[in-house]
Amino acid sequence: MLIRYSRWDGSQSLPDFDADDLLAAMADDLVADGDPRRALERLWRRGLRTREGREVPGLRDLLERVRRQRQGLLDRHRLDGVLDELRQALEVVLRTERQGIERRLAEARRQAIDGGAGERPALPPGPRPASGPDPPRSPEPGEPSGAETGPDPAERLRQLEAMAAERLQRLDQLPADPGGQIRGLQDYPFMDVEAWQKFQALMLRLRSEMMRNQIGGLMAGMRSLSPGEMQAIRDMLGDLNRMLRARASGAQPDFQGFMKKWGQLFPGVNDLDQLLADLERRAAEMESLLRSLAPAERRELEELQDALLRDEGLKDELAELGENLRRLAPDRQANRYRMQGRDPLSLQQALALMGTLHDLDRLEGDLRQAVEAGDPGAVDAEALRQRLGDETAAQLAQLQRLAEKLEEAGYLERKGRRWELTPAAIRKIGQRALTEIFAALRRDRVGQHATDRRGAGGDRSDTTKAYEFGDPFLLDLSGTLANALRRRGPGLPVRLRPDDFDVYRTELSTRCATVLLVDMSRSMIYRDCWVAAKRVALALHALIRGQYPRDQLEVVGFSLYARRYAAEVLPALRISERNYGTNMHHALLLARQTLGRHRGPNKQIIMITDGEPTAHLEGTKAYFDYPTTRRTWELTRSEVVRCTREGIRINTFMLEDSPGLIRFVADLARINRGRALFVTPERLGEYVLVDFLNGRQKRVG
Repeated sequence: MLIRYSRWDGSQSLPDFDADDLLAAMADDLVADGDPRRALERLWRRGLRTREGREVPGLRDLLERVRRQRQGLLDRHRLDGVLDELRQALEVVLRTERQGIERRLAEARRQAIDGGAGERPALPPGPRPASGPDPPRSPEPGEPSGAETGPDPAERLRQLEAMAAERLQRLDQLPADPGGQIRGLQDYPFMDVEAWQKFQALMLRLRSEMMRNQIGGLMAGMRSLSPGEMQAIRDMLGDLNRMLRARASGAQPDFQGFMKKWGQLFPGVNDLDQLLADLERRAAEMESLLRSLAPAERRELEELQDALLRDEGLKDELAELGENLRRLAPDRQANRYRMQGRDPLSLQQALALMGTLHDLDRLEGDLRQAVEAGDPGAVDAEALRQRLGDETAAQLAQLQRLAEKLEEAGYLERKGRRWELTPAAIRKIGQRALTEIFAALRRDRVGQHATDRRGAGGDRSDTTKAYEFGDPFLLDLSGTLANALRRRGPGLPVRLRPDDFDVYRTELSTRCATVLLVDMSRSMIYRDCWVAAKRVALALHALIRGQYPRDQLEVVGFSLYARRYAAEVLPALRISERNYGTNMHHALLLARQTLGRHRGPNKQIIMITDGEPTAHLEGTKAYFDYPTTRRTWELTRSEVVRCTREGIRINTFMLEDSPGLIRFVADLARINRGRALFVTPERLGEYVLVDFLNGRQKRVG
């Protein structure tokens, strides 16, 4: 078989888990609690491991992944330089303007020395600003201000030097913060065309980014922000604010009319709630960025926003939009993030990171609620896919299919709003408990007291013996041939003699009726004995159903009263602190009556308890006394005597070594000749099943 290993790239397919994996993962919870819904919720929370060893993460694992990813982003990036890119762009504009001024002064000086005015070069074409001064039209070297041309190069040089000194002084007086520099440069008459073009391109980009951050995909079709397009934005914001005011007042907004007029600016938006969610998300991202910045940088960013909005009408509409959003969503989720990494971010990268962190915060909130409720359906699978990848989304889908897989396999069925285990699931759980107990027996070999009884008939065992006259002829062929070869040595043909024959031993199986008495008093909870006792009941049921279908098993639980329980309700069987009293008298009475209906000679009672009898039955009413009274002791002892007379063996497993219990069980064993064993809850299943099997099978042949 060829096996090829490769790096995981998401395209490989993994074997899916099956319903048996799920039931095995739920088995312990079902035994301890009995409620399939709660067992499923715990499975959803913690995940499971399949028989092949593959881990299926639970909701807690997914929640931890989201937290790790968010913390990784916080540990990688820093926010103290979000305006550094803008500062560098402005520095390029200022440096280009200063170099242009110096270049023009140098040209003017050269022409003054040469004594010629030279020819004014043509102005390079460039974009016209939406607002602010016109492109540079300052005098070229040899040209005075105004349209008039003078013949004196020296005079032209003096005029140009005065103009350059005034411009350089204005540049030197610009504030240090980006917002102040932008505000000053918007009214500054550039002398260098290239510097003017770079500044206008920077303003166009900043205004587009600011509008995109506040109004989503609005800028997709608006690249130049010409005066006509700015007016269109103002008109759209006016219509949007009127629609939001109508929503806030309880009226019905005309969303269809709004989208008919402005729908091309909001592709993919289907209703007003979706539009509001997008606007609110972008507002929260900007607010989170402001909260996460240091105070000085926060002021710089706020001043930058103000400097970019010179259109008072647009500024008023955006301010009203912010107020309307706060009115409609007063609990805006804007957080402050502490970033401690080294990687710097630009303003746009910082805003994009705020969006990612907000998505992770919402995803974490959804997962936290899903963990608390035990419901993977509360998680947005698409959001999980976007942030944690296809593999994690596939794992969430697996969790969401758990109940469906159990229903399809016939292990779980809905009855109204409740889930119940089917008989097939109960058998599976019992078989698993049986497998676990026998696995421990193979390791420890506890309590195996085999006896050889010769005779005919029965089931074949795995051991062999030399054939004797009258034995069932269950031939062990390999052993027989080996005997012949050892006797004569290798060679063909192989000749057999009667003393070469080996046959398999057989086991004589008898029918047996068993009543399992399980103490359900509240002390079984306090001493952590209840789950072990319940697991034994399930394992015995699986053993008898699977290997001894002609046998009978009845389960009787007892505390203040005793009652019979069908095997089908075993997984859901629970006890509480209200279950007080240990009424062995009533339990033995019910067991004796049950076994009395069995015609075979093999009858036994297996009793699991952690305390001496503290209650008895008078007619139909139970009486409880602690410590044990003489009346309780005598009535319980008399029931033991009746069981003994009817040939019922009582084997008692003590989970506590209190003097009262030891004294009572010793008296019981003396009367009944049954076994009395003290065991711990962890090893209860091994002892009970070994005793059952030793009483159930005997060696024959």
